[in-house]
Amino acid sequence: MSSTVSPLAPTDVPDMPEIAGIRLATAEAGIRYKNRTDVLLAVMDKGTAVAGVFTKSKCPSAPVEWCRAKLKGGKARALVVNSGNANAFTGKTGRQSTALTAAIAAKAVGCSANEIFLASTGVIGEPLDATKFDGVLGRLADKAVSGDYLSAAKAIMTTDTFPKVATATVKLGKAKVTINGMAKGAGMIAPDMATMLSFVFTDAPIAPAALQALLKSGVEDTFNAVTIDGDTSTSDTLLAFATGAAAANGAPKISRASDPRLKAFAKAFREVLADLAEQVARDGEGARKLVEITVEGAKSKASARKIAMSIANSPLVKTAIAGEDANWGRVVMAVGKAGEPADRDKLSIAFNGIRVAKSGARDPAYDEAQVSEAMKAPKIAIKVSLGLGKGRDRVLTCDLTKEYVAINGDYRS
Repeated sequence: MSSTVSPLAPTDVPDMPEIAGIRLATAEAGIRYKNRTDVLLAVMDKGTAVAGVFTKSKCPSAPVEWCRAKLKGGKARALVVNSGNANAFTGKTGRQSTALTAAIAAKAVGCSANEIFLASTGVIGEPLDATKFDGVLGRLADKAVSGDYLSAAKAIMTTDTFPKVATATVKLGKAKVTINGMAKGAGMIAPDMATMLSFVFTDAPIAPAALQALLKSGVEDTFNAVTIDGDTSTSDTLLAFATGAAAANGAPKISRASDPRLKAFAKAFREVLADLAEQVARDGEGARKLVEITVEGAKSKASARKIAMSIANSPLVKTAIAGEDANWGRVVMAVGKAGEPADRDKLSIAFNGIRVAKSGARDPAYDEAQVSEAMKAPKIAIKVSLGLGKGRDRVLTCDLTKEYVAINGDYRS
């Protein structure tokens, strides 16, 4: 966790309303850090539905494996998150740590270990001493309260420079329901069905299967459309919890994601995910520029996504942006190497609304001074027009600076 906040951090932090059926508490367990909170316990009322999407890494962490197995039950009573240690690539010891953590949490909350969900973030390959949770989780269960999402978001930070929270309120039927979310992530970000760690809570009465469908659909153009460095984490976890408490106020019970009454909720749910995903991009390690890449005129949306990600993950593109250089040649390179249909002589490129290349060559109206001034902005929009079809997509990334190298050069030190 950095003491210097990213210059791209949101200027306004939303007030996070309480959600009935959710209580939160944080503590210092001494997992790796000193003099800061590093464990979060979220306690949920009985009957809370849970859904999740996780990393597609072939080397997943022990908590990811645990959650995948427990997700089949569809119900959750508690979430335990620690920072400082990912409990990944820890073999049998890691699996024992997850079982012990879940057992301690289950005792503290008074439920089955099958209703406990776990997430860990931090150094890979270091054993996690789960005995440090003994006693801590019991105290947290006793003192957990509604509403302190900002403290919860701070407890799960690693190299993040600011806590990431988002909220929305929407009608479900005639009742008002709330959606609160938090996320952490600043490096090792190239999500594949999830993000580093993110948790979304609502009081809407939504069945597990419907919630799972909403979540799986919601990540595609939000968390899965963000990259910091092209590296997918072993620990990517995105969990959603629905307490159903709003049913007492007249919210209808939803069993299918296709239920037309869910339309406004689904839109708000995606907006919360999109807000959190953008905050992750804004907090990229060492970032000074938020970069939005739009590819249009592709053969398909999938093709546009591949090309946009090729641009977003190019170190040459990202370092040029860090140097405030509108180097469209590097964008051309990234388009060409993506392995997707492209025609050099139809290609057009613009930086922050200023077209720099047209029909496969430098734009005749190109003005170096004008473009250089535009590149000083904190947000850079790169637009690539392929002229081949109707496929369009958008991804978010950030620039690549010396600070990124400094952070990752001594991450374990």
